[in-house]
Amino acid sequence: MESQEIKNLIKLMAKIPGLGPRSARRSVLSLIKNPEKLMLPLAKSLIQVSENIKLCSICGNIDSDVICGICKDEKRDKNTICVVEDITDVWALERSNTYKGKYHILGGVLSAIDGINPEDLRVKELIDNIKINNIKEVILATSATLAGQTTSFYITDLLKDMNLTVSRLAQGIPIGAELDYLDDGTIGAALDSRKILNKK
Repeated sequence: MESQEIKNLIKLMAKIPGLGPRSARRSVLSLIKNPEKLMLPLAKSLIQVSENIKLCSICGNIDSDVICGICKDEKRDKNTICVVEDITDVWALERSNTYKGKYHILGGVLSAIDGINPEDLRVKELIDNIKINNIKEVILATSATLAGQTTSFYITDLLKDMNLTVSRLAQGIPIGAELDYLDDGTIGAALDSRKILNKK
């Protein structure tokens, strides 16, 4: 039988996305078995993060400063903003090492079911950012879900009278995938997002 302290820790760990009660129990046991290598360094790191990490006042990213490293970076393209739903999307795009512009994190997507309206997202901050920094292109990188596409259409409509380019990430067939294994929606999106190779 676990002590109350262990039960509390398991309960907290189980709240982490991707960890259910069983995974949380195994993780806690691993921490207890390795106090010097895992538990104490993790506890120290959690305290450091909770005390030092801030939300970027410009893009909504997280960093140890009120203006994140990406927004400070003078080498990045200042005229392009990639609009994403969450911080994890920034991390994914940065891993690809292909995008060199700035970001704007909405903090979610529009959802009538969940009661998430434009006022609940960082849409106003996006518009302000575009106007202040004379942005030339906005890349919409919201997810291919219904909520993600609804959010994308909403932002596109807001930007229609501004003198800038609005683009959206192409959707469709992943590299290395075979058509036979893809669902109808993915194939349809790939056809809609097809690229012209030659013009006559």
